Amino acid sequence: MAPDPHAGHDEAGLDAAVTRAVARAAALVRDADALLIGAGAGIGVDSGLPDFRGDHGFWQAYPPLAARGIRFAEIANPHSFDADPALAWGFYGHRLALYRATVPHEGFAILKALGASLPHGAFVFTSNVDGQFQRAGFDPGHVVECHGSIHHLQCTRPCSDAIWTADAVRPEVDPSTCTMTPPLPACPRCGALARPNILMFNDSRWLEARSESQYERFTAWRAQAQRPVVIELGAGNDIPSVRRLCETQRAPLIRVNPREPAVAAGKGVAIAAGALDALRHLRTALAT
Repeated sequence: MAPDPHAGHDEAGLDAAVTRAVARAAALVRDADALLIGAGAGIGVDSGLPDFRGDHGFWQAYPPLAARGIRFAEIANPHSFDADPALAWGFYGHRLALYRATVPHEGFAILKALGASLPHGAFVFTSNVDGQFQRAGFDPGHVVECHGSIHHLQCTRPCSDAIWTADAVRPEVDPSTCTMTPPLPACPRCGALARPNILMFNDSRWLEARSESQYERFTAWRAQAQRPVVIELGAGNDIPSVRRLCETQRAPLIRVNPREPAVAAGKGVAIAAGALDALRHLRTALAT
């Protein structure tokens, strides 16, 4: 007898193991009174954003940097603003424009609706600096950006603790060289070069007050939630900030990750799928 090509899949073509995992995840959400969303770079892939996974992925997104052999950890570094300000701002200016132009995918709306259905709502903890949750309509007061935000600036020195919005920055970047056309953003207090308020590699200059305030709001929210459920999406092990936070909540964990979905025994549910696909199926499971 010929093998059934549909064996192991449901009518929607979803892997049977993923289908069972989604059903278990729906049960956990139904029992919760609050939703903690942990998000890594993988959540933005369905919106068309690069996740810079390894040098190959990074260089695909930035060919001029590939041609010069400049790695992500070298350009995403405060010393790049000292060595080549136009190149450093070319990289970050391009990303700033990209994130402003990107429309968050449907999964963000699904998460927002899930949070709205629970008594204590949702709180977001993300390592992403792109501001996509705020763009999708999440309450900015319920978001922790643990690595900072590209939509805010600080002095490169820094001359003070000031952090200000990047709204006035309108970057013009030469795609052939990945350099930003002057004038480059400057500190309004001392006139030195400004930089994004992002925690970079080997960064002793990052001003963390804005993120610290976000942590304080999260701590207050978390104290109110008695039965939270954690949905973690697209967070890897390379920089495990999101994973660590999600794993220490003493709450059921729903981990959505197509490459690294494993969850410790008895701690939650692993869904080996992309964020948007998993969230769509979770919404369907909750509606039945």
